Amino acid sequence: MAETIEALERRIDELRVAVREAVLAGDPAVASTRRGELKRAEQSWEDALAAATVPATTVPAATLPATGPASAAPQAAGAQALAPAGPAGSLLPLREQVYEALSLLHVPAAPKLIATVHEAFFGSTFPTTKVTSLKRDEERSFRTSPFARPYYICAALSADYLSPSRGLLAVSTWPMERRVIGSLSPRVDFLTAAIRVADAIDRIPTPPLTARRLLQRFAASIPGASGEGRDQVNPGVVRRAADAELSVHADADSRMRKEAADRARKQLADAEQLFGARLQQAADETGADAG
Repeated sequence: MAETIEALERRIDELRVAVREAVLAGDPAVASTRRGELKRAEQSWEDALAAATVPATTVPAATLPATGPASAAPQAAGAQALAPAGPAGSLLPLREQVYEALSLLHVPAAPKLIATVHEAFFGSTFPTTKVTSLKRDEERSFRTSPFARPYYICAALSADYLSPSRGLLAVSTWPMERRVIGSLSPRVDFLTAAIRVADAIDRIPTPPLTARRLLQRFAASIPGASGEGRDQVNPGVVRRAADAELSVHADADSRMRKEAADRARKQLADAEQLFGARLQQAADETGADAG
């Protein structure tokens, strides 16, 4: 059963990449097909995980799922829970929209940027006010049943106290080093996000205006990225300019993040590694280490 679950997790990862590539390539038919396959694979993963937690010899025949009207209400409730949380045109729940945008950026980001990226590359956006409650829901779900989902939308952690970094979201499957934020990390992550956006635009035959405008906003804050004019920003120029500045900060930022990540793995329980330590707890543990 463990091998089956692992195979499903690999399949889910592959399908998420396939969905993103189809959307970026402007092929809605393939994207819709891949999303259907992804939904079925995730349901199979849920079923396999549930089966793995219940010994087969202890399940009497009377407990098998009913097929009559009595089973309709739970199934309808499940379908309602999976209903898209975004605006009209979005086929995915809010957590999956956030996941798509963060996967493109590959760095922690604020809700406003996440919503902008999703609108630019995936064709739909969502109210950023809903993201705060999403993070609370994700934490509650993890604490109730740890690691029951393939991924969680979690918090970025401050490098000093390992507390939640205000307003920044990350993905639980990322390495800890990517999820902690040091003094240089905001600039490093900004430059990394600019490169990722430029790369995504390069993969689209006809980039939408929203994507081009997003790249322009990144370019305006990177020396040398705007080229000869701000109206027509070249992804290659943005990438080279961002890479040049990134080379100045990357090593120092990596060292700071690694040190903080090592402390987090040593000091924090699983839930706190994803959602952050309470400030007083983190301060006490930092003081103990210093002593």
